[in-house]
Amino acid sequence: MQTCQNLEQLRMQVSEWRSANETIAFVPTMGNLHEGHLSLVDIARQKARRVVVSVYVNPLQFSPDEDFSSYPRTLEDDLIKLRAAGVDLVFTPDDAMIYPDGKQDSAYVEVPGLSHIVEGEFRPDFFKGVATVVLKLFNMVQPDIAVFGEKDFQQLLVIRQMVDDLNLPIEIVGGRTKREADGLARSSRNNYLSPAERENSRFLSESLEQCRRQIKQDIDITQAENACIAALESHGFTVDYVTLRETSRLKKVSKDELALNRELVLLAAVKLGKTRLIDNLIFTAEKVTVGS
Repeated sequence: MQTCQNLEQLRMQVSEWRSANETIAFVPTMGNLHEGHLSLVDIARQKARRVVVSVYVNPLQFSPDEDFSSYPRTLEDDLIKLRAAGVDLVFTPDDAMIYPDGKQDSAYVEVPGLSHIVEGEFRPDFFKGVATVVLKLFNMVQPDIAVFGEKDFQQLLVIRQMVDDLNLPIEIVGGRTKREADGLARSSRNNYLSPAERENSRFLSESLEQCRRQIKQDIDITQAENACIAALESHGFTVDYVTLRETSRLKKVSKDELALNRELVLLAAVKLGKTRLIDNLIFTAEKVTVGS
Protein backbone atom coordinates (compact mmCIF):
# COMPACT_ATOMS: atom_id res chain seq x y z
CA MET A 1 0.00 0.00 0.00
CA GLN A 2 1.28 3.43 -0.94
CA THR A 3 0.70 6.60 1.06
CA CYS A 4 1.17 10.07 -0.35
CA GLN A 5 0.47 13.67 0.50
CA ASN A 6 1.99 15.03 -2.69
CA LEU A 7 -0.40 15.76 -5.58
CA GLU A 8 2.21 15.14 -8.27
CA GLN A 9 2.97 11.72 -6.80
CA LEU A 10 -0.75 10.91 -6.73
CA ARG A 11 -1.26 11.93 -10.34
CA MET A 12 1.80 10.01 -11.47
CA GLN A 13 0.43 6.83 -9.91
CA VAL A 14 -3.07 7.41 -11.32
CA SER A 15 -1.56 7.99 -14.78
CA GLU A 16 0.35 4.71 -14.50
CA TRP A 17 -2.83 2.83 -13.65
CA ARG A 18 -4.67 4.53 -16.50
CA SER A 19 -1.94 3.51 -18.94
CA ALA A 20 -2.52 -0.10 -17.86
CA ASN A 21 -6.31 0.32 -18.40
CA GLU A 22 -6.98 -0.25 -14.70
CA THR A 23 -10.17 1.15 -13.17
CA ILE A 24 -10.01 3.23 -9.99
CA ALA A 25 -12.49 3.36 -7.12
CA PHE A 26 -12.27 6.10 -4.50
CA VAL A 27 -13.47 6.29 -0.89
CA PRO A 28 -13.13 9.76 0.68
CA THR A 29 -13.02 9.75 4.48
CA MET A 30 -12.19 12.00 7.42
CA GLY A 31 -10.32 9.16 9.10
CA ASN A 32 -10.95 7.59 12.53
CA LEU A 33 -12.02 4.57 10.52
CA HIS A 34 -14.49 1.92 11.68
CA GLU A 35 -16.24 -1.04 10.09
CA GLY A 36 -18.62 1.26 8.23
CA HIS A 37 -15.74 2.86 6.35
CA LEU A 38 -14.12 -0.51 5.72
CA SER A 39 -17.35 -1.85 4.23
CA LEU A 40 -17.14 0.99 1.68
CA VAL A 41 -13.58 -0.08 0.90
CA ASP A 42 -14.87 -3.62 0.33
CA ILE A 43 -17.42 -2.29 -2.18
CA ALA A 44 -14.70 -0.28 -3.91
CA ARG A 45 -12.50 -3.36 -4.14
CA GLN A 46 -15.35 -5.27 -5.80
CA LYS A 47 -16.03 -2.47 -8.27
CA ALA A 48 -12.53 -1.60 -9.53
CA ARG A 49 -8.99 -2.88 -9.97
CA ARG A 50 -7.45 -0.14 -7.83
CA VAL A 51 -8.72 1.48 -4.62
CA VAL A 52 -7.74 4.92 -3.34
CA VAL A 53 -8.81 6.19 0.08
CA SER A 54 -8.35 9.78 1.22
CA VAL A 55 -8.02 10.83 4.85
CA TYR A 56 -8.69 14.52 5.36
CA VAL A 57 -10.64 16.39 8.04
CA ASN A 58 -12.28 19.15 6.03
CA PRO A 59 -12.56 22.45 7.92
CA LEU A 60 -15.02 23.92 5.41
CA GLN A 61 -17.82 21.59 6.52
CA PHE A 62 -17.55 22.51 10.21
CA SER A 63 -19.31 25.57 11.60
CA PRO A 64 -17.48 27.62 14.29
CA ASP A 65 -19.44 25.92 17.10
CA GLU A 66 -18.75 22.37 15.89
CA ASP A 67 -16.02 19.90 16.75
CA PHE A 68 -13.32 20.47 14.10
CA SER A 69 -10.43 20.86 16.56
CA SER A 70 -11.47 17.84 18.64
CA TYR A 71 -12.52 15.58 15.75
CA PRO A 72 -10.59 12.30 16.28
CA ARG A 73 -7.47 11.99 14.12
CA THR A 74 -6.04 8.47 14.18
CA LEU A 75 -3.98 8.22 11.01
CA GLU A 76 -1.56 5.52 12.18
CA ASP A 77 -4.39 3.19 13.17
CA ASP A 78 -6.28 4.08 9.98
CA LEU A 79 -3.30 3.08 7.83
CA ILE A 80 -3.08 -0.30 9.55
CA LYS A 81 -6.77 -0.96 8.84
CA LEU A 82 -6.53 0.21 5.23
CA ARG A 83 -3.48 -1.93 4.54
CA ALA A 84 -5.31 -4.97 5.88
CA ALA A 85 -8.31 -4.08 3.70
CA GLY A 86 -6.22 -4.21 0.54
CA VAL A 87 -6.20 -0.51 -0.33
CA ASP A 88 -3.71 0.44 -3.03
CA LEU A 89 -3.10 4.08 -2.11
CA VAL A 90 -3.97 6.38 0.80
CA PHE A 91 -4.00 10.08 -0.01
CA THR A 92 -3.51 12.42 2.98
CA PRO A 93 -3.65 16.01 1.72
CA ASP A 94 -3.22 18.95 4.06
CA ASP A 95 -5.09 22.26 4.21
CA ALA A 96 -2.48 24.02 2.09
CA MET A 97 -3.12 21.59 -0.77
CA ILE A 98 -6.92 21.67 -0.55
CA TYR A 99 -7.29 25.40 0.17
CA PRO A 100 -4.07 27.07 -1.04
CA ASP A 101 -5.52 30.56 -0.53
CA GLY A 102 -7.30 29.67 2.70
CA LYS A 103 -10.77 28.21 2.97
CA GLN A 104 -12.46 31.63 3.00
CA ASP A 105 -10.87 32.79 -0.25
CA SER A 106 -11.10 29.55 -2.24
CA ALA A 107 -13.62 28.82 -4.95
CA TYR A 108 -16.46 26.59 -3.82
CA VAL A 109 -19.31 24.59 -5.32
CA GLU A 110 -22.84 24.56 -3.94
CA VAL A 111 -25.69 22.24 -4.90
CA PRO A 112 -29.01 24.14 -4.76
CA GLY A 113 -32.20 22.73 -3.36
CA LEU A 114 -30.96 19.62 -1.61
CA SER A 115 -28.28 21.51 0.32
CA HIS A 116 -30.75 23.80 2.06
CA ILE A 117 -33.45 21.45 3.37
CA VAL A 118 -33.60 19.01 6.32
CA GLU A 119 -29.96 18.80 7.52
CA GLY A 120 -29.15 21.98 5.58
CA GLU A 121 -31.63 23.94 7.72
CA PHE A 122 -29.61 23.13 10.82
CA ARG A 123 -26.14 23.27 9.22
CA PRO A 124 -26.45 25.93 6.49
CA ASP A 125 -22.91 25.68 5.07
CA PHE A 126 -22.32 21.99 5.66
CA PHE A 127 -23.15 20.68 2.19
CA LYS A 128 -21.25 23.52 0.53
CA GLY A 129 -18.18 22.33 2.44
CA VAL A 130 -18.82 18.70 1.53
CA ALA A 131 -19.47 19.34 -2.16
CA THR A 132 -16.43 21.58 -2.47
CA VAL A 133 -13.94 19.20 -0.91
CA VAL A 134 -15.39 16.18 -2.74
CA LEU A 135 -15.13 17.93 -6.10
CA LYS A 136 -11.54 18.92 -5.32
CA LEU A 137 -10.70 15.34 -4.37
CA PHE A 138 -12.43 14.01 -7.49
CA ASN A 139 -10.28 16.31 -9.62
CA MET A 140 -7.15 15.11 -7.84
CA VAL A 141 -7.87 11.37 -7.80
CA GLN A 142 -9.87 11.19 -11.08
CA PRO A 143 -11.70 8.00 -10.14
CA ASP A 144 -14.11 5.95 -12.23
CA ILE A 145 -16.19 5.10 -9.16
CA ALA A 146 -16.66 6.74 -5.76
CA VAL A 147 -18.29 5.07 -2.76
CA PHE A 148 -20.22 6.88 -0.02
CA GLY A 149 -22.17 5.55 2.97
CA GLU A 150 -25.98 5.65 3.08
CA LYS A 151 -25.83 6.68 6.75
CA ASP A 152 -25.16 10.19 5.46
CA PHE A 153 -28.11 9.83 3.09
CA GLN A 154 -28.64 13.48 2.23
CA GLN A 155 -24.92 13.90 1.60
CA LEU A 156 -25.06 10.97 -0.84
CA LEU A 157 -27.88 12.68 -2.76
CA VAL A 158 -26.00 15.99 -2.82
CA ILE A 159 -22.90 14.31 -4.28
CA ARG A 160 -24.97 12.47 -6.88
CA GLN A 161 -26.64 15.70 -7.98
CA MET A 162 -23.30 17.50 -8.18
CA VAL A 163 -21.85 14.74 -10.35
CA ASP A 164 -24.90 14.79 -12.63
CA ASP A 165 -25.07 18.58 -12.87
CA LEU A 166 -21.36 18.98 -13.62
CA ASN A 167 -21.23 15.99 -16.03
CA LEU A 168 -18.48 14.24 -14.09
CA PRO A 169 -17.59 10.80 -15.51
CA ILE A 170 -17.85 9.13 -12.10
CA GLU A 171 -20.26 6.44 -10.90
CA ILE A 172 -21.50 7.16 -7.38
CA VAL A 173 -22.18 4.04 -5.33
CA GLY A 174 -23.96 3.97 -1.96
CA GLY A 175 -22.96 1.55 0.78
CA ARG A 176 -25.50 0.30 3.31
CA THR A 177 -25.31 1.59 6.88
CA LYS A 178 -23.32 -0.58 9.25
CA ARG A 179 -24.69 -0.85 12.77
CA GLU A 180 -23.61 -1.96 16.21
CA ALA A 181 -25.28 -5.04 17.68
CA ASP A 182 -27.90 -2.86 19.41
CA GLY A 183 -28.74 -0.95 16.22
CA LEU A 184 -26.71 2.25 16.62
CA ALA A 185 -25.33 3.37 13.26
CA ARG A 186 -21.54 3.28 13.27
CA SER A 187 -20.00 6.74 13.37
CA SER A 188 -16.71 8.30 14.42
CA ARG A 189 -18.70 10.61 16.69
CA ASN A 190 -19.99 7.64 18.71
CA ASN A 191 -16.63 7.84 20.50
CA TYR A 192 -17.84 11.03 22.16
CA LEU A 193 -20.67 9.22 23.99
CA SER A 194 -20.28 8.48 27.69
CA PRO A 195 -21.03 4.87 28.75
CA ALA A 196 -24.53 5.88 29.89
CA GLU A 197 -25.18 7.83 26.69
CA ARG A 198 -23.90 4.93 24.61
CA GLU A 199 -26.38 2.61 26.34
CA ASN A 200 -29.20 5.09 25.73
CA SER A 201 -28.26 5.70 22.09
CA ARG A 202 -29.89 2.47 20.94
CA PHE A 203 -33.29 4.13 21.26
CA LEU A 204 -32.57 6.21 18.15
CA SER A 205 -32.75 3.29 15.73
CA GLU A 206 -35.51 1.65 17.77
CA SER A 207 -37.65 4.80 17.61
CA LEU A 208 -37.17 5.12 13.86
CA GLU A 209 -38.21 1.50 13.41
CA GLN A 210 -41.34 2.10 15.45
CA CYS A 211 -42.12 5.19 13.36
CA ARG A 212 -41.70 3.14 10.17
CA ARG A 213 -44.12 0.53 11.47
CA GLN A 214 -46.70 3.16 12.37
CA ILE A 215 -46.50 4.75 8.92
CA LYS A 216 -46.91 1.37 7.24
CA GLN A 217 -49.90 0.68 9.50
CA ASP A 218 -51.57 3.80 8.00
CA ILE A 219 -51.10 6.09 10.98
CA ASP A 220 -50.98 9.76 9.94
CA ILE A 221 -47.46 10.74 8.90
CA THR A 222 -47.22 13.84 11.08
CA GLN A 223 -48.65 11.92 14.03
CA ALA A 224 -46.06 9.17 13.57
CA GLU A 225 -43.20 11.70 13.27
CA ASN A 226 -44.35 13.54 16.40
CA ALA A 227 -44.70 10.28 18.33
CA CYS A 228 -41.12 9.41 17.37
CA ILE A 229 -39.89 12.82 18.52
CA ALA A 230 -41.76 12.45 21.82
CA ALA A 231 -40.31 8.98 22.38
CA LEU A 232 -36.78 10.21 21.75
CA GLU A 233 -37.23 13.22 24.02
CA SER A 234 -38.53 10.93 26.77
CA HIS A 235 -35.20 9.07 26.58
CA GLY A 236 -33.15 12.23 26.96
CA PHE A 237 -32.51 13.14 23.31
CA THR A 238 -32.74 16.67 21.97
CA VAL A 239 -34.32 16.31 18.54
CA ASP A 240 -33.43 18.50 15.57
CA TYR A 241 -35.76 16.63 13.23
CA VAL A 242 -37.52 13.40 12.39
CA THR A 243 -39.02 13.59 8.92
CA LEU A 244 -40.36 11.26 6.23
CA ARG A 245 -39.19 12.04 2.69
CA GLU A 246 -39.00 10.38 -0.71
CA THR A 247 -35.52 9.21 -1.61
CA SER A 248 -34.70 11.07 -4.84
CA ARG A 249 -35.06 14.75 -3.90
CA LEU A 250 -36.16 14.51 -0.26
CA LYS A 251 -39.60 15.91 -0.99
CA LYS A 252 -42.22 15.60 1.73
CA VAL A 253 -44.63 12.70 1.36
CA SER A 254 -48.41 12.98 1.55
CA LYS A 255 -50.65 10.22 2.84
CA ASP A 256 -52.03 9.66 -0.67
CA GLU A 257 -48.51 9.00 -1.98
CA LEU A 258 -48.03 6.13 0.45
CA ALA A 259 -50.28 4.01 -1.76
CA LEU A 260 -47.78 4.30 -4.63
CA ASN A 261 -45.34 1.89 -2.92
CA ARG A 262 -42.47 4.29 -3.58
CA GLU A 263 -39.16 4.21 -1.73
CA LEU A 264 -39.12 6.43 1.34
CA VAL A 265 -36.58 7.49 3.93
CA LEU A 266 -37.02 8.48 7.55
CA LEU A 267 -34.32 11.00 8.43
CA ALA A 268 -33.37 11.94 11.97
CA ALA A 269 -30.83 14.14 13.71
CA VAL A 270 -30.58 14.29 17.50
CA LYS A 271 -28.25 15.30 20.28
CA LEU A 272 -27.42 13.08 23.20
CA GLY A 273 -25.47 15.12 25.67
CA LYS A 274 -22.97 17.04 23.53
CA THR A 275 -22.92 14.44 20.75
CA ARG A 276 -24.95 14.93 17.59
CA LEU A 277 -26.11 11.73 15.90
CA ILE A 278 -27.81 11.21 12.56
CA ASP A 279 -29.58 8.14 11.26
CA ASN A 280 -32.06 7.09 8.62
CA LEU A 281 -34.29 4.22 7.66
CA ILE A 282 -35.07 3.43 4.02
CA PHE A 283 -38.20 1.46 3.18
CA THR A 284 -41.09 1.14 0.76
CA ALA A 285 -44.60 2.13 1.72
CA GLU A 286 -46.56 -1.09 1.24
CA LYS A 287 -48.73 -1.79 4.24
CA VAL A 288 -47.88 -4.32 6.95
CA THR A 289 -50.18 -5.83 9.54
CA VAL A 290 -49.78 -5.28 13.25
CA GLY A 291 -47.40 -7.83 14.76
CA SER A 292 -45.49 -8.59 11.57
